[in-house]
Amino acid sequence: MELAELIRNRQPCVVLTGAGVSTESGIPDFRSPSGMWAKFDPLEYASLEAFRADPRKVWSFYRPRIAMLTEAEPNAAHLALAELERLGFVQAVVTQNIDLLHERAGSREVVEVHGSIRSATCPACGDREPLERVLELLAEAEAPACPSCGELLKPDVVFFGELLSPATIERAFELARGAALLLVAGSSLEVYPVAALPEETLAAGGELAIVNKGPTRYDARAALTLDASAGDVLAAAAEALRGEQPQEPQHAS
Repeated sequence: MELAELIRNRQPCVVLTGAGVSTESGIPDFRSPSGMWAKFDPLEYASLEAFRADPRKVWSFYRPRIAMLTEAEPNAAHLALAELERLGFVQAVVTQNIDLLHERAGSREVVEVHGSIRSATCPACGDREPLERVLELLAEAEAPACPSCGELLKPDVVFFGELLSPATIERAFELARGAALLLVAGSSLEVYPVAALPEETLAAGGELAIVNKGPTRYDARAALTLDASAGDVLAAAAEALRGEQPQEPQHAS
């Protein structure tokens, strides 16, 4: 299998995942014609300005979504990436997804560039509540109030108009620059600054492999492109690499 050979021979391998990995767990994507933003205007329901203006309206969008995300289960793609990490073939997963499914599948080195549903923070007093407590608060009310001061909590996901965590995005760029292979799975590479990660890998002399349903702007520059299900392809790669050892790194991590 060509992808398995690339992963075996081009070390270290860093993986960048997008919504196309989560859709295989039944989670809707955002940008397709049937995606989330076809039904909800992100500036009304997922922007920092919208939250400041009407946090209850924003929670009317996030409340059912958080419930859906917590009920979703890791799929074959998540499980394969966790296995490839255990085998020593994947250094880290950089993800645009907020659903915690990589962590739940067993991946240890996960860089969540757009935040996650792991917690929610009070914009007034700064108290942070874990997901379990947020779910308890949502069982009692339409929007979760801070137990300390009563203001409505904000999900710790990156809203439109909100800056990414500088430390998190710098870690993602550092991993991309050090990767001998950047494997893109389930991302159309349209959302910046994450979409610039392939450029960092290529500029540093690394190679690019893309597994995505539909084209990306980097297809012509990739060593391998597969228009296919991330779950099927990554599971096959993990199976092919079981019992093998990765090559010595070509890049310093």
